[in-house]
Amino acid sequence: MHANGGIDGFDPEAVREIRSRLASVREQGIRIGFAIESGSRAWGFPSPDSDYDCRFVYIRPVEHHLALASVRDVIEFPIIGDIDTGGWDLRKALLLALKGNAVVVEWLKSPIAYEEESGFRSRLAALLDLIMVPEKVAAHYVGLMRQHFQSQGEGAIKLKKFLYAVRPAIALEWMRQRSFRVLPPMNMLECLEAISIAPDLRTAILDLVHVKKQTREMGEGLPPMLVQSFLKSSFERYSEILREFDRDPDRDQHAQHLADKFYVQEVLQRDS
Repeated sequence: MHANGGIDGFDPEAVREIRSRLASVREQGIRIGFAIESGSRAWGFPSPDSDYDCRFVYIRPVEHHLALASVRDVIEFPIIGDIDTGGWDLRKALLLALKGNAVVVEWLKSPIAYEEESGFRSRLAALLDLIMVPEKVAAHYVGLMRQHFQSQGEGAIKLKKFLYAVRPAIALEWMRQRSFRVLPPMNMLECLEAISIAPDLRTAILDLVHVKKQTREMGEGLPPMLVQSFLKSSFERYSEILREFDRDPDRDQHAQHLADKFYVQEVLQRDS
């Protein structure tokens, strides 16, 4: 099923260009399970000049798997202007999900879809509920926080990048308050609303989000000390928690089996 209408608040020309790129993928006989908006627009804090970050999951036909030459597991288009479009082969998405990479889960939960095949998102969501290990997802978010938090120097920093470190910290707090049993929503503001934190810290984070939403380029500045302290304590707390998580080879093997079965069924579906 393809979404043909516009998307509220989106430049119609950008949406048309993205859907044209997706059509060029399908013309190669490749199924697109879903194509969504990722990045700050889906996280809930876009700037007036935020890029359009379309991400999609696709399934190649059987004949592509039988050719001698291997094919790449990503499809990328050149970034032109503010339009960035790229997709992952379902195989790549599942292998990363088994490792705890939260990206495909976030794509699945994006509230903004350019198009999707009827039933695919619900089928994939049901599988991910079975194979995604929240503790591994927590490790993914700690890695994201490390990537953005440790790149912050002393003094003035890029406030947009600072928010990119705040997002995984809030996701981790959401998970911790649910005993790491479930995966968080993609939208950072939804996470923030659903966790118990100090009111002044919540206000400081929302103030940063407000600045980003109103400003074409946040520029550099000194982030609020409250939020800096929250990030520092989050990084220390969750790095320590990760050491306490148990490994379970039997669980991982079972998840691999389920993912294998799902992948084969999806590849064969177009010929059934």
